[in-house]
Amino acid sequence: MSDRVFLLWHVHHVAEDENGAVRHFEPDGEFSAHEEKGDDVKLLGVYSSRENASARAERAKELDGFRDEPECFYIDECTLDEDKWTTGFLTI
Repeated sequence: MSDRVFLLWHVHHVAEDENGAVRHFEPDGEFSAHEEKGDDVKLLGVYSSRENASARAERAKELDGFRDEPECFYIDECTLDEDKWTTGFLTI
């Protein structure tokens, strides 16, 4: 069994940048998702390979809502049993 998994995310973008445009990607090319500004982030599934996650994204592109933003799928590769958030947090 692999120690890697692939999370498939989709973002329905509504958050506007400082110019009033909806931003799908950051200026550096990184995928953009701003839930605090209204973007709707959905986890579609966790897969054993990037190929399986990509295949699921292709199937989802045929569904209502997802077909409206077909470029807004993001696959995040993660290692099992690896801590991701290693500090505390503050609520403001």
